[in-house]
Amino acid sequence: MKPVFPYPTILGDVLCDVVSVGVDGKSLPYTKVSLAERVVALHQSGRAEWEEAVLDLKAALPDEELAGGPWRDVTCLAVLTEKATNARTTARLHRAPDGSLTGSIALSRTAHLRRATLSLMVVATVDGVPGRLIGSCEQDWYVDLEEATPVRQREIEIVEVDFRDGPHEWLRPFKESPWIVETSGDMPIVYLNTSAVEGLMEVLGGRGGSPAEKMLREMTASQIAQDAWTAMFHTAVSDLDVDEDGTPVMPAGWRESVLRSMLPDVLPGRQLTDALYEIDERRTKGFGWSELQTSIQYAAGRRAQITKKLTHAVRAVDRAERSAD
Repeated sequence: MKPVFPYPTILGDVLCDVVSVGVDGKSLPYTKVSLAERVVALHQSGRAEWEEAVLDLKAALPDEELAGGPWRDVTCLAVLTEKATNARTTARLHRAPDGSLTGSIALSRTAHLRRATLSLMVVATVDGVPGRLIGSCEQDWYVDLEEATPVRQREIEIVEVDFRDGPHEWLRPFKESPWIVETSGDMPIVYLNTSAVEGLMEVLGGRGGSPAEKMLREMTASQIAQDAWTAMFHTAVSDLDVDEDGTPVMPAGWRESVLRSMLPDVLPGRQLTDALYEIDERRTKGFGWSELQTSIQYAAGRRAQITKKLTHAVRAVDRAERSAD
């Protein structure tokens, strides 16, 4: 997404592709790079203990627009980041004979843990100020160190653990909670408490069963999903990066997916850029933030299909009562 800037930015498309990947000097198999998903999968790359992956890049800019615009000293930068390690690597792309921009960026194994984000930034001198961001790729690439298959979307991880006597000491204060949603990492995790409600794990993990058991399973799953969506949204908006002018920038990974999905319901009628700016203003400055909680709850409930599942449950109870009569 292109944020709103108080200076001229390019309207044309900024494109970037990973054309090849080398791991410790050896070519990564073609099946590990997905142009459609825009993902590079480095797990099981052929070397268990690799040290460095080098990504060869090719980019295209709207050259006609740039030539006629107010921008000077235009530079194209590839930026590789990962929030889990606070790693950041930058490489400059250079003009090739065919007019495209090419370059390489290195990913050090010791600097990354799970999934790095590869972005393409176009910076230039605008109104006498150098280094201003004037464009970027609409969709980032991901470099996944834990996946063997280049898949963009990953599901929320579900972990069953005893909060009371299990291995995670930090969960013990929540020993009476049936589940906890943890969103501080690169992938949200729902921890299900195996000792809070007897038989709950069997119900959630089962298939079929009595109508009452099916209702319980569906309603519990929907409630967990609503809690997860709510927690993910709050984490996503509380961890926004800003550019040099203080404009919030859409995050990457699951945070981007959550915001793109929920913002139209939280702030209906706004463009995505405007909604992101307003949500950041309300959260950081306090005005109107509490009033938004109802909309956030509504948006999370829609994605968890609370109304649909509750309707099925009510109808099932009604049918059961009629049969009993």
